[in-house]
Amino acid sequence: MLPLALLIIQLTPETPKVEYRQPQMAVSAKRVAMTFGAGNGVYFSASTDKGGTFSKPVKVAESGKLSLGRHRGPRVAIADSAIVISAVTGEKGGGADGDVIAWRSTDGGKTWSQGVRVNDVAGSAREGLHAMSAGAGVLFAAWLDLRGKGTKLYGAASTNGGATWSKNVLVYESPEGTICQCCHPSLIVDSKGTIHAMFRNALGGARDMYVARSADGGQTFGAAEKQGAGTWPLNACPMDGGGLAIAAKGGVVASWRRDKEIFLAPEGARESNLGEGRDPSIAAGGDGIYAAWSSGPGLRASVPGGKQPIELAAVGAFVQLAGVPDGPVIAAWEANGSIVVRSVR
Repeated sequence: MLPLALLIIQLTPETPKVEYRQPQMAVSAKRVAMTFGAGNGVYFSASTDKGGTFSKPVKVAESGKLSLGRHRGPRVAIADSAIVISAVTGEKGGGADGDVIAWRSTDGGKTWSQGVRVNDVAGSAREGLHAMSAGAGVLFAAWLDLRGKGTKLYGAASTNGGATWSKNVLVYESPEGTICQCCHPSLIVDSKGTIHAMFRNALGGARDMYVARSADGGQTFGAAEKQGAGTWPLNACPMDGGGLAIAAKGGVVASWRRDKEIFLAPEGARESNLGEGRDPSIAAGGDGIYAAWSSGPGLRASVPGGKQPIELAAVGAFVQLAGVPDGPVIAAWEANGSIVVRSVR
């Protein structure tokens, strides 16, 4: 059998009029869970052999208009008792309305529950950008919220695998009235149950990345901390929110775009420049931190010990990475209406 690094898996729609878009992954010791969108449908596929093969996609739900594209789309998390998928949908769509809806499966993704609304103010998630993560008994979702004047970051927690959600919590609001209006948030939960929420702020004429943390299961969040030494003076939204990972030895690592370049920084350490690009994603492997991003029409990746980025794909967009326990780091991206999956090396 060929090494996984040489295998390329392609999930292709059964009808040419449908395009699979915006893949997202979550991992556990038993499986790699993947979700993506197609039209107004939310789909699920899984691997139980560390990314070597993926199951035929199952439609989780199709209800109203699905927010999809430019980091909009479904998210997936593996909680203690269920696989949970969330997405922003609305009757009108297009930013006119939209709620974070969560579905759960307790049989490995074969069947899915009816959706439940996570945001407790109807229509407040209509920007369509959100994140979800689980770990150490904590499941948390966060989204760009428009329930009041200006864009804020709100969130909610679930203690029963996505069946019900807590009262919404204000994660962060900018003293200048709004955070960046179109950059997706990122979430990760560490081994202690601390929730790390990264978002692009709008302060002093700059659009820089900040991280706010909660050590009480998402009930309260501390002051947000700026990421990186540099700044990006910008009076616009780049629609690019970066990513978070937990290093094998502990500690959160962040990656983000600033201007035309991609940066990476372990918590409390100096940032490093990975090269020109956009739409970065990172994941932890057993040998270190991997990063991937869009560069021109294709994708590039940074691997531990590598002096220069490698080419991941000649054509592709919106790559997502996931580190499989005792396995490889795998990448999934959209290309020509399909989802492509392979190990990074």
